[in-house]
Amino acid sequence: MHLALDTSAAVAVAVVDDGGTLLAARSDEQQRHHAELLAPMIAGALTDAGLSRTDLTSVVVGTGPAPFTGLRVGLVTARTLALALGVPVRGVPSLDALAASASHVVAPGTRVLTVTDARRREVYTAQYVIDAPGRVRVTAAPAVGAPADVVLDGAIVVGPGAALYPEVFDPQDVVPAVVDPAELARLALARAAVGESLGTEPLYLRRPDAVPTAGRKRVLG
Repeated sequence: MHLALDTSAAVAVAVVDDGGTLLAARSDEQQRHHAELLAPMIAGALTDAGLSRTDLTSVVVGTGPAPFTGLRVGLVTARTLALALGVPVRGVPSLDALAASASHVVAPGTRVLTVTDARRREVYTAQYVIDAPGRVRVTAAPAVGAPADVVLDGAIVVGPGAALYPEVFDPQDVVPAVVDPAELARLALARAAVGESLGTEPLYLRRPDAVPTAGRKRVLG
């Protein structure tokens, strides 16, 4: 059994079996209460699935990109839980899960652009080609920038960030999607099966909003 969680925007948790079948899921759209929400949601999802933590054989976590604070909560929680249980922790970019969700509703060969909110009037993006349902191939790595600078080039737009900028992203072309941790788990299972490295390094893409202030300079008389 596998626990997957994502805190790249909202807080979302899922439990799947070895075949990727969803057993339980919980989510909360609040984006500034990750630390308070995540642990109770994990416990609730496990209860809903009729499992305990000791039944888990891996923990999967979305690695972003996302703002520093919320993403860090998910990564630290996943690493700590996996370490305590003695099971692998596997990271998958959160944008990959958005593309994977779209892969079930668009045809193979379709180009997909994932878009999420990066704040500061910017968006996180990545580009993919759909190979098959549940199978996506990255063609442009995650990046952050102004919506007006994003090159669409005929791609289907996916993700909650697109709705924030309708003047750039045509609503007709947007496939509604949010990060589904069950998709993260399925991607992790498939990639681990072929020996891919699934590190949990965060994709921040820019410096944290809050940085330490510089110390006072000493003035020599």
